[in-house]
Amino acid sequence: MCGINGIFHLNFKQVDQNQLIKMRDILEHRGPDDAGIYINNNIGFGHRRLSIIDTSSAGHQPYISNNGRYVLVFNGEIYNYQSFIPELKSKGVILKSSSDTEVLLKLYELYGLEMLHRLNGMFAFAIWDTQEKKLTLCRDRMGVKPLYYCIYKSTLYFASEQKAIFAAGVPVEISENSMEEYIFNRFVAGEETLFTDIKKLLPGHHMVIDENGKTKTTRWWNLKEKIQNHAQILNPKKWFEEIFFESVKLRMVSDVAVGVLLSGGLDSCSILSSLHEQKFNQIETFNISFSEDEHNEYHLAKKITEEYNYTFNHTKLENESLYQNLIESSYYQDEPLMHLNEPHLLAIAKMAKPKVKVLLSGEGADELMGGYVRYKALKNPSLLKVISQISKFETFNKKPRYDKLLRYSKIDNPADLILFNGSNVYPNDIETFYGCHDKPINEYRYQILEEAKELYPASLQRQALYFDQHTYLCSLLDRNDRCTMGTSIECREPFLDQRLVAGLGTLDNEWMFTGKKGKFILKSTMETRLPKEVVDFRKIGLSAPWGSYLLSFPMFTNELDNFANSEIFNMPMLENLDGQKLVAEVRKGNTKILPYFMPIFMLHEWQKNYYNKFV
Repeated sequence: MCGINGIFHLNFKQVDQNQLIKMRDILEHRGPDDAGIYINNNIGFGHRRLSIIDTSSAGHQPYISNNGRYVLVFNGEIYNYQSFIPELKSKGVILKSSSDTEVLLKLYELYGLEMLHRLNGMFAFAIWDTQEKKLTLCRDRMGVKPLYYCIYKSTLYFASEQKAIFAAGVPVEISENSMEEYIFNRFVAGEETLFTDIKKLLPGHHMVIDENGKTKTTRWWNLKEKIQNHAQILNPKKWFEEIFFESVKLRMVSDVAVGVLLSGGLDSCSILSSLHEQKFNQIETFNISFSEDEHNEYHLAKKITEEYNYTFNHTKLENESLYQNLIESSYYQDEPLMHLNEPHLLAIAKMAKPKVKVLLSGEGADELMGGYVRYKALKNPSLLKVISQISKFETFNKKPRYDKLLRYSKIDNPADLILFNGSNVYPNDIETFYGCHDKPINEYRYQILEEAKELYPASLQRQALYFDQHTYLCSLLDRNDRCTMGTSIECREPFLDQRLVAGLGTLDNEWMFTGKKGKFILKSTMETRLPKEVVDFRKIGLSAPWGSYLLSFPMFTNELDNFANSEIFNMPMLENLDGQKLVAEVRKGNTKILPYFMPIFMLHEWQKNYYNKFV
């Protein structure tokens, strides 16, 4: 697990070592254990290393092939790398280390990019071919590991985080279309970012660029095709149990200590139960608790940890420490906070840092198996029309969750029901609250929606899952990566094994949506292994009571005054809003305004604590 960066001058200019090192070292939090560079005329690589597998100097990067032809910088883990060693040795390959980095490069030397389909892992890497003068950038199937790039003034820059590209001298310029997408859809989907000209390499894609600037981007892993071509699963429960347990075991491959991010919910407790059943010992679990009962799963996390004779660690985040973690997570995220629990995840990672270098997370289970309540609204869309008619009843309308459902019920076409299912702001709100008449452009979202409709033409629920797997989940994975790597910890997600992702996509709806909480296949697999309280407990997730924070913590009540006069209200899509009135509504306890208020508040904090550092 590392931070990678590079400079490729397409005008054949010599790479500036100081510029390359400046990019590299702004990523030190991603790899404090070692640092390296490679420069050859107009190409340069930088690497910051977090030692997980083969912690010796043999894993130093950039990694150069024995014949000197290929140079590799690699961020991630190849969980099944050991399975390739006999094959490599049979072909006369002599391995100098026990690192997955060396195995990855040997596989590339033998098979080129075709080797990607055989890898089980999370990865972002760059390979320079000194003979053909070509740079290859590649990203894993689900986008667990980030990779950003920018072509600016005849130079391609790439890095694990946008801040490294800014450190190279690329200007910080906000894209107006992307800012609209952030405000109205919570995050920027697809290859675009909040910044003009800075792109994400999409999950499951690789890009090859030669020194003349000719570029070819290829989608090497297509989930729709994998689902369509998947063999029929005859015994889904048995299949799921075998693959899930094997996935957890694979993600324990490490030469350093591994712990579990344990919310107390079904997903993370299932991972812990799998570890216990497979007799992994001395596991540390890490949990954050809240004062408000409705946000708290602390008691469940503590109970199951003690039941398995593992070690339970927990923290609570309030007032000054919460605000400080908000500022820090804004820096690590590079873009305004969108999930509103980034400070809490960062705090958990800080707590875990002295004890482990790797954390397992339950991320992905909801998007793969239908775990969000919001998917239920898509089962019978005609009922939404009925709900929209009762919005005049104040007794139904005054609770935030019901208010959200009522606003969602006013969407009048199936495409928008999918596109805005994971949003907190809906098409009518865009006009009535913000005074904007146009929805965000969302080209990538529409592209993925078309794939989803072709794959599941009769089910809006399954369309929403496929859509979220390519959009919302990517934002969650980025959040996990940034918050854990901000403390130099690697995060692994067992539910995102490619065999699970593709196989689950072939199963009937009953395996997803049966029961009140969804994820029926997971629940039915684990219900005899987990305490009944965990299986039956209502879903909370890592949700944070921001309405309470803003009114009860002095650091935030004071910050509301600064927000009321923020520069962000000069932005085009926010110019119709009155900061003073918004703050007055929050202070009156109007919880219905929070879905509109929080993205703008986080934008204000980001501009003050991140944007102004780089402009």
